[in-house]
Amino acid sequence: MSTVETAVGEGSISIEYCGEWYRAEPDGLFSIGRQADLSVDDNPFLHRRFLQISQVDGMWWLANVGSRLAATVTDGGGRVQAWLAPGARLPIVFQMLHLIFTAGPTTYECTIHSTEPAFTENDPVATSNGITTVGTVTFTVSQRLLVLALAEPMLAREGTGRSDIPTSALAAKRLGWATTKFNRKLDNVCDKLDRAGVQGLRGGVTTYATNRRARLVEYAIASRIVTRIDLPLLDAPQAVEPGEGS
Repeated sequence: MSTVETAVGEGSISIEYCGEWYRAEPDGLFSIGRQADLSVDDNPFLHRRFLQISQVDGMWWLANVGSRLAATVTDGGGRVQAWLAPGARLPIVFQMLHLIFTAGPTTYECTIHSTEPAFTENDPVATSNGITTVGTVTFTVSQRLLVLALAEPMLAREGTGRSDIPTSALAAKRLGWATTKFNRKLDNVCDKLDRAGVQGLRGGVTTYATNRRARLVEYAIASRIVTRIDLPLLDAPQAVEPGEGS
């Protein structure tokens, strides 16, 4: 059984959540979920066993053993990202992995630390002001503000833990926009990212409600589209962009 740790041990995999540390044992299975070695919450939308960490032939692996939920996984610098769908697994090769996943209206974040990573990371490149480009995707100032309004609860939180994704109405109110304007811009942002190959932003009616907002927040934070230092932009005066009405 895994126990809470105060530090990362040599040659180990440790998981940090809400300021507590857990150790994954080489000869066991470490689970994350509602009723698991790391029980993140009693959220009924969360699988009892959702993610699983194990060592196979000397390699540590992260697997999604749930049936419905997916997780966004990124390295410490936000440069490498994967969408871990049900049944998928990936090797833990970086010194730090951030896990972000959503169950119902709540998003969770925890961090995996490896003391013997296969790959090392370079320092991330700082984002520029104004128009932001991620890969081949360019966001206008107002589109970035939309993402920031949705991600605000998660960015404002200290450390890892849980946060609730705002509804479109609440995020629109935060920006001083009409809900119709917010939803139109949300469509545009999701379409841009979908065309760039980002998974989880298109689908049925359910995806176009809570799930796509949560997936957008997961991707934006993992990719450093928005960070905590951007939060003051929400209270700054908003300029009207070309072609944008009130």
